[in-house]
Amino acid sequence: MKAITLPAPGDANALVLADVDAPEPGPGEVRLTVRAAGVNRADVLQRKGFYDPPPGSSPYLGLEASGTIDALGDGVEGWQVGDEACALLVGGGYAEQVCVPAGQLLPIPAGVSLEDAAALPEVVSTVWSNVFMTAALMPGQTLLVHGGSSGIGTMAVQLGREVGARVAVTAGSAEKLEFCRELGAEILINYKEADFLEALRAETDGAGADVILDNMGAKYLARNVDALATNGRLVVIGMQGGVKAELNLGTLLMKRAAVIATSLRARPEEEKAAIVAAVREHVWPLVEAGRVKPVIHSRYPLADAAQAHAEMEASTHLGKILLTVD
Repeated sequence: MKAITLPAPGDANALVLADVDAPEPGPGEVRLTVRAAGVNRADVLQRKGFYDPPPGSSPYLGLEASGTIDALGDGVEGWQVGDEACALLVGGGYAEQVCVPAGQLLPIPAGVSLEDAAALPEVVSTVWSNVFMTAALMPGQTLLVHGGSSGIGTMAVQLGREVGARVAVTAGSAEKLEFCRELGAEILINYKEADFLEALRAETDGAGADVILDNMGAKYLARNVDALATNGRLVVIGMQGGVKAELNLGTLLMKRAAVIATSLRARPEEEKAAIVAAVREHVWPLVEAGRVKPVIHSRYPLADAAQAHAEMEASTHLGKILLTVD
């Protein structure tokens, strides 16, 4: 098969399309003939040499894909060769074929094309596991999403809106903020023009956010903690702003608040399967009803993965970037 390989870490041009051995499904796995794969910030980190895949997993990039099952490993139940599905992956999506544990498969939602479904598994699993399963966002609470126009951000806005939360977002342009407003965000903060902490306090009568979904890490830590409401939960899922910062425990104690750092890729298979099952139960009906949708900014052929990464790093996109396989 063909796959995007990474002979050595580097810039976007380090990605090389090459002929490689096709994978064979192990026990409990299926193999997908890939139709499309989602491009994520984690892929950029892996390309640069900062986010190695877990031992024993595919060396190729790609944390989500959609396609058609072409082979079953021993013990797989509930799926057949020829079924269309999308999948949460530990890696390997930038390829013509990929193997994945059956518990990480999702059916293609009604009303969503096979190609577009590649934009769903990683972002939906990330948002649902962090904002709802971990941080327990409830109706009437305030959710602050940093990077609201990103793939994860656009999904968080939609799901927060659907549970009846008040959604606040940060973004770096009026265009991005308007896009978030159309998806359901109510509090729009241009982080280039205003301090998000002051803006959030002004919009919430000083209360702050009950849940904050943060992709920045160290750079925003102190202000995120200050931005939390009483009993608030800060969930850190990215480190775009660094890895080390001081934490004021006194503020946390006063607010009875929590700082939670999570990742999805390295979780055990059983945990990922539980998250995927919860997504299928709670989110898939919203997608099939047309209330929540994959937000896709652009599509590139697999061979043009370098261009897709360049667009991701330029941060001009609104929603997801896909790689497609003919």
